Amino acid sequence: MRFCLCLPMLAVVSAFAADLHPSETLRGKLVLGDGKPPAVETAEHKLVTLDGDEPTHKVLADRRLNGFEVEARGCFTAPDRFLIDPIHTRGLLVRQDGKLRMVTYWCDTCSIRSFTPGPCVCCQRETTLDLRDPDKL
Repeated sequence: MRFCLCLPMLAVVSAFAADLHPSETLRGKLVLGDGKPPAVETAEHKLVTLDGDEPTHKVLADRRLNGFEVEARGCFTAPDRFLIDPIHTRGLLVRQDGKLRMVTYWCDTCSIRSFTPGPCVCCQRETTLDLRDPDKL
């Protein structure tokens, strides 16, 4: 019975916690430099360092994305540091041909899609970058 009473209280606390860090959108060009953390160069030519969960870090380490225009949803943890929302929320999108695309990876051999770069979970061949319409996944 106590457990049932705690659930509504937990929901209220979660709602207030979400309001403390409202989601923001950061736009700019992805900059992946040797030995430097991933960053976005904004329209004002300001570099903002990116951070995120482990799968997002793997995507941000993919050199094939260097120079793409990106939209990242999350929150600023400092004036020059941005924490991207977890990968399952589609917090990182890239712009290709004027349209926002979700970063995915595809194995042509096994027809398996993944959301982080690396070898296919089945055949172990390297997956290819496959930018997809986020509304069609």
